[in-house]
Amino acid sequence: MSDAREYYLELVNGKRSTVADRCLLALLRVLSVPYSLVMRGRAAGYQYGLFRSRRLPVPVISVGNLTTGGTGKTPTVAWLARYLLARGRRVAVLSRGYGGSAEGEIRIVSDGTGLLCSPAEAGDEPCLLAQSVPGLLVVTGADRYRAGLYALERLAPDLFILDDGFQHQRLRRDLEILLLDCQQPFGNGLTLPAGLLREPASAAKRADVVVSTRCAGGAVRPPIPDGTPWCAAAHRLTGLVPLEGGTQEPFSALAGIPVVAFAGIADPSGFFADLERAGVTPVATIAFPDHVVYGEAERAEILRVQNAAGARFLVTTAKDGVKLALHCAELGNCRIAAMELAFADALPLEAALEAVLRKDERDRAETVRPEREES
Repeated sequence: MSDAREYYLELVNGKRSTVADRCLLALLRVLSVPYSLVMRGRAAGYQYGLFRSRRLPVPVISVGNLTTGGTGKTPTVAWLARYLLARGRRVAVLSRGYGGSAEGEIRIVSDGTGLLCSPAEAGDEPCLLAQSVPGLLVVTGADRYRAGLYALERLAPDLFILDDGFQHQRLRRDLEILLLDCQQPFGNGLTLPAGLLREPASAAKRADVVVSTRCAGGAVRPPIPDGTPWCAAAHRLTGLVPLEGGTQEPFSALAGIPVVAFAGIADPSGFFADLERAGVTPVATIAFPDHVVYGEAERAEILRVQNAAGARFLVTTAKDGVKLALHCAELGNCRIAAMELAFADALPLEAALEAVLRKDERDRAETVRPEREES
């Protein structure tokens, strides 16, 4: 994590208290007011039809959050994709492709049989989804409606998962899934730049289902409108996989062995804590910025810290590993910590998904019936 981002997070979370810090936070609070008003107005514009939103001819399931940073969107999208694929649907993910050189351009990242773009082009998260969920279609593009039409013409999916879609209201959705961090669902309660909220907390009322994430120690109902279905989930590390690929091994394989852990994600400290809970205690850690590009300088820093710490192994996240696959030989004994999403009770989410599938089946039947009558 960069020093500037670390300072910012400490500032908005009330961990900085000098006179200069308080003055800066007061200024940010003032700036948050017009930002919040703009976001409220934008949401109202879509709600009342002042801004145009368009619908794709197949169901769209949106997954998103209210705060900046990580709430577990990628593991959730992967869980949804596996669930829907198991139900016999042909599933496509629509992503912006953040961090890739082709960000904003319409690209087919995966046609369900293999990667067609590199992480450098398409971004780390789309490529990670394509690699970790066999048979999943992945398409990137800033305009998700146009990207969806492009995918329909070339890949013929049955439905779409809109990745990071809560604020992307230009595309209509059949199910709105909102992710909230179990510990800090709305951050400090303020919108950017004085807080971490992308829009006011009242926007949670748009959600059809809420998933409370990172609930490792149990969960209570998040502060959402009465009647909104919700469920609790936790991110669980399941084992270690060599960077070059191979069989997953338990964390006990590294027990007592000096390792260096590194990550370029929204919350590296959370990943390092998860490793310790799994029985791997790093002798050193490196926190890179989210969506970091692992160039020569970054790889040299990893090896420098490893040598200085006398560590035999490196451990990183799957999101980072997908960008380092071409550097297996250089990094040596590098392991990826595999992660999965585990629900305490997924029934509310599954019920919402099944309702979307049933409606789609009815719509398809009604579309086919007149053709049969005409014949």
